[in-house]
Amino acid sequence: MKRVDKLGLRRRLALEIWRSLEGDNAKSHPLRQLFWECTLRCNLNCRHCGSDCKNVATQKDMPLEDFLGVLDNIAAHTDPHKVFVIVTGGEPLMRRDLEQCGRAIYDRGFPWGMVTNGLALTRARFDALLAAGLHSATVSLDGLEEDHNYMRGNPNSFRTASDAIAMMAAEKDFVFDVVTCVTQRNIDKLDTIKEHLLSLGCTHWRLFTVFPVGRGATDSKLQLTSQQMRQLMEYIAATRKEGRISAQYGCEGFLGAYEGEVRDRFFACQAGVTVGSVLVDGAISACASIRADYHQGNIYTDDFWQVWNTRFEQYRNREWMKKDGCADCKFFRYCKGGAMHLRDGEGKLLLCHIEKLAHGE
Repeated sequence: MKRVDKLGLRRRLALEIWRSLEGDNAKSHPLRQLFWECTLRCNLNCRHCGSDCKNVATQKDMPLEDFLGVLDNIAAHTDPHKVFVIVTGGEPLMRRDLEQCGRAIYDRGFPWGMVTNGLALTRARFDALLAAGLHSATVSLDGLEEDHNYMRGNPNSFRTASDAIAMMAAEKDFVFDVVTCVTQRNIDKLDTIKEHLLSLGCTHWRLFTVFPVGRGATDSKLQLTSQQMRQLMEYIAATRKEGRISAQYGCEGFLGAYEGEVRDRFFACQAGVTVGSVLVDGAISACASIRADYHQGNIYTDDFWQVWNTRFEQYRNREWMKKDGCADCKFFRYCKGGAMHLRDGEGKLLLCHIEKLAHGE
């Protein structure tokens, strides 16, 4: 396997160009994706859940009208067709009014999609969501039946997720991908997962690893070893060369010599740069995966567009992250301290991908 901390001249030049472009992007910060955490209720009890969602949540679902007020605010300042709304949770399908929500979002000119586990996605529900303007979806599948059901805590989860994937694949021009959480349990079974996805008609596969937040923080078996992490990178690179399915690693961190080989783009955390979110309690944040309190305001007390344009300094200028292990890191100019969701409330980095990959080399 390659030396992760060794970058060739061509890769460095490409990264320098990317760094310059992303610097301009941070300055202009065009809002391109808006997550709506519409509920914290979930019909599964996943072992790696970062937000510890439950069937009955302590926080009520956000009323549709409250979120629509945010969209009207955004539409008054920018083209809504350029802002993709991603409905997430919890599990969005727990909302009985999801179709009504989707239609109202679509009627305001915003394209929208959702992140789902597929457990409640019947044919009738899918048709209703398509009629409400659903553009895309992301479905989770973490292995074949035994492994997926183990991770999700439900004996029907594998079947329903597979059915959801097959339904989406059969829908002409519908855009979707499948995400797989790679753990010690399934790292050696990725080929069987790939073949299953191909048999269902899936063309886009995103693989990610558990970051130490929520339930996943306490289960060491969910975390890959350094050797397994390198194994995953090699697998994704080989799968991309094979060309049967479009595979890529998630957007979590800078990967050194694997940059440009396991994703469609170089690493750059878009949280607070092109990605914003409205959480279920009204908090204005960035990527919905960020569980530490880096909120910038609240829709019930602040103007969303004003917050988007005048705050988010912690996200757009990452120099404050140049401390601890990042202080003297030669890759900081490209990494900028890693993904925001990997920082705790005190700003400490919870996981460094370069350190993980390079350990033991």
